[in-house]
Amino acid sequence: MGNSMVKSQIEEVKKFLSTAVTEFETFLNQSTLASLIDEKTGDEGYYRTILSNLRKLSVFCDEGLDACNVILQAEPFPKGAAEKTLYRIYHQCIEEFFSPKNDAWFEDSRAAYTGKNSIKWQKEVPESISTLMKRLEGEFQRIREELEYYETDYRTKMIQSQ
Repeated sequence: MGNSMVKSQIEEVKKFLSTAVTEFETFLNQSTLASLIDEKTGDEGYYRTILSNLRKLSVFCDEGLDACNVILQAEPFPKGAAEKTLYRIYHQCIEEFFSPKNDAWFEDSRAAYTGKNSIKWQKEVPESISTLMKRLEGEFQRIREELEYYETDYRTKMIQSQ
């Protein structure tokens, strides 16, 4: 893939991550375990797990945003580093959004065919959490489709270099 194509993808991902970080930070700065329980009485441990996952996603997205900024300031444009960064963002941010390691929620892969949101919860959650994820899901899906190339391409390059 050419430098200009990779650079435009880094720029697009930077905009996306900036928005995602703002959304996560706004939610996390306004939400506490107590406020979630007040909103909807439920499993406190489950709510704690969800908040932990959201904090992790926020950090991953913020780190990805920082990496995009560094790459975009470099001269000449570091194509290899940019591709590696996009690959890492795909795994740390996108994949973690749709399928967190501790399975606090999961992706219903059939939802893509029905036009509905694909994030499904293991248990009931407060509306504020559900709304946050619904607001973010479309852009995460769009960026996932943009970056799927790096999933196979980067892996292939790593295997060939060994």
